[in-house]
Amino acid sequence: MTIAWDTFTPWASLIGGLLIGLASALFLIGNGRIAGIAGIVASPLRALTSGRSLRPESTRLVFILGLLLAPWLWQMVAPLPAASVDVGMAGLAVAGLLVGVGVRMGNGCTSGHGVCGLSRLSLRSLANVLAFMGAGFVTVYVLRHLVG
Repeated sequence: MTIAWDTFTPWASLIGGLLIGLASALFLIGNGRIAGIAGIVASPLRALTSGRSLRPESTRLVFILGLLLAPWLWQMVAPLPAASVDVGMAGLAVAGLLVGVGVRMGNGCTSGHGVCGLSRLSLRSLANVLAFMGAGFVTVYVLRHLVG
């Protein structure tokens, strides 16, 4: 493994991490709920498909709007990092489905367990983080070193 030191951005990473922590803390303080992105996104979608009013979901919709606007706001300060996906649309679809299954099985996503759960010293979140990080490590190893 090599690190591209010329593209290493410790200050941007620190600021991003602080903003994620601040947003999670404010969401918990203001809403009394954990800022798990899967739950925040799923709740308005469930309301839409069941015909319920979106009014109770307004806080979550504003949170989602913030997630969507963040790259454009960041771009006003610094250039966005280059992104490349080498697996194609089928690979992205399979990955998305696997993430969705994992979120359901783990009763939460990386932000809910990794950011919010670990900060609350939740043993369930620790087990989930170890499981999804371990699965990620194994997947990368298999795809890069065994499959090619």
